[in-house]
Amino acid sequence: MRAIQFGKFGPPEVLGVGSAPEPHAGPGEVRIAVRTSGVSPVDLALRAGDSPSRDGLDLPHIPGVDAAGVIDEVGAGVQGFAVGDEVFGAVDVTRLGGASAEFAVLAFWAAKPAALPWEQAGAAATGVETATRALDLLGVGDGRGTTLLIDGATGGVGSIAVQLAAARGARVIGTGRPGSHDFLAGLGAIPVAYGPGLAERLRALGIPRIDRALDVAGAGSLDELIALTGGAEPVVTLADFTGPGRGVRLSLGRYGGGPDGCHGLALAADLAERGRFRVPVQAVFPADRAAEAHAAAATGPRRGKTVFDLAGLTADV
Repeated sequence: MRAIQFGKFGPPEVLGVGSAPEPHAGPGEVRIAVRTSGVSPVDLALRAGDSPSRDGLDLPHIPGVDAAGVIDEVGAGVQGFAVGDEVFGAVDVTRLGGASAEFAVLAFWAAKPAALPWEQAGAAATGVETATRALDLLGVGDGRGTTLLIDGATGGVGSIAVQLAAARGARVIGTGRPGSHDFLAGLGAIPVAYGPGLAERLRALGIPRIDRALDVAGAGSLDELIALTGGAEPVVTLADFTGPGRGVRLSLGRYGGGPDGCHGLALAADLAERGRFRVPVQAVFPADRAAEAHAAAATGPRRGKTVFDLAGLTADV
């Protein structure tokens, strides 16, 4: 099969398109003919050699964790899905390689709703899993009215977390650049500028205190978030490795060496069917522009995900 791949760790320019062995579905897995594949932060870290998972990779390696496509193989023990079904989900990149290829084996997945376009579906899974895991840790949606602040709300995970938190009944405040405030409001958040002085800006909005906080950006805001919530326990970070030293929970998930959580894809699909969920997409690239796609995904400001359209991957690119 044809695949985007890299034979050594390094900058985006190490990416190219070449031939690779086809993966096959094992027990409890499905294989898909890939239509679209997202570019996630874990993909950038693996390619650069900065991820703790790099030592488990065989080179050349196919990047890509998120994917959407049509099932063409069903592994033993899989129920409720058949060849020909449209699905979206994520691969286990440390075992079978990534999703930016003609075929990929999904470790977890859900039926793709008709309301979720291919480019959004292909970029959804790890963002949904990460946001679901963090909101569960924070107890958002536990039946109590919650004011949640998401620091770094415009990126691939933050924009999804805003929507899932709002669907759980939370009052969501999202930080971002002033130019992104209309974007955040459209997702269901009360927008506020990020950076030092956050407490003063919240008071100006009539919000003197928040109940819980999710740090997606990892931009050094933990002390201020702890002050806003009145302690470290109501704060979870996805990106600041100094968090545990401050008493803040650091949630990494499977690709950062942490435990798996409930991936939440079926709920996101249901919300999409009801017009209450979308995956903001910043840019879509063909396979032969893989280096450009990874470079774009690593630069800001970001409003959603970078996606590969792999429809032409079988061509001699």
